[in-house]
Amino acid sequence: MAEVTTLIHKYLRHDKKFPHVWCPGCGNGILLGSLIRAIGRTNFEKDEIVVVSGIGCSGRISVYVDFNTLHTTHGRALTFATGIKLANPNLHVIVIMGDGDATAIGGNHFIHAARRNLNLTAIVVNNNIYGMTGGQYSPTTPYGSYATTALYGNIEHAFSIAELAVMAGAGMVARGTVYHAALLDELIEKALYKRGFSVVEVISHCHTQFGRRNKMGGAVEMLRRQKESAVHVEKAASMSPEELKDKFTIGVLVDRDMPIYTQEYRKVREAARTALSKTR
Repeated sequence: MAEVTTLIHKYLRHDKKFPHVWCPGCGNGILLGSLIRAIGRTNFEKDEIVVVSGIGCSGRISVYVDFNTLHTTHGRALTFATGIKLANPNLHVIVIMGDGDATAIGGNHFIHAARRNLNLTAIVVNNNIYGMTGGQYSPTTPYGSYATTALYGNIEHAFSIAELAVMAGAGMVARGTVYHAALLDELIEKALYKRGFSVVEVISHCHTQFGRRNKMGGAVEMLRRQKESAVHVEKAASMSPEELKDKFTIGVLVDRDMPIYTQEYRKVREAARTALSKTR
């Protein structure tokens, strides 16, 4: 308990911004706890950390943490974060986005940040819907589910954020849930230490906009669904497609070492300076 209290007072703007705006039972509070616990395990100084967020429920996290923070426009969190990292590569830049923020309006930014292998940590909160802006369907809303913009059922097929990041070239990709909080701590810590573009997809179903509209129960029932549907990648490797039907994997999906964009960019700058000096 003493350790938790220390983290709260060290890393949260507890005397300025609380109580928070999230619905009772929302997984964003669990994610916030995982984030500060993971940071607490690192040797990063507070002034070395920048937390960038976009618009949406998860975007409020940047308001509550006591680091250098930037609350940006919808879908553009990664572009702001890219500029910060290029301007000062020594900073530890963490980007927090929702599924709609990262993969709908921000989809191209997400793909190309992964392709470039920028040295950033992206945490994408997947709640299967646009929670704060009215319950519209998002790129991760399951086929047939209901939303304010899908009154007769969603006719678009969802894609997997984690698998998209893998195929786009991210250095590290992991998936966790807000039910498996201890594992989520570990995944975020690993992502923070990773050199290159690291992505942690966090399954955190919105019981207010998604669960209620689709008659899936409240926060407790939706957490129970995460427990029942999640399979660790190591166990999944020995399971058949039939056994994995209606399941999703959690854990580290990929961890690979590739050239880092900021380092490659520095080489280009040095080459340009050398070439310029020879023309004088």
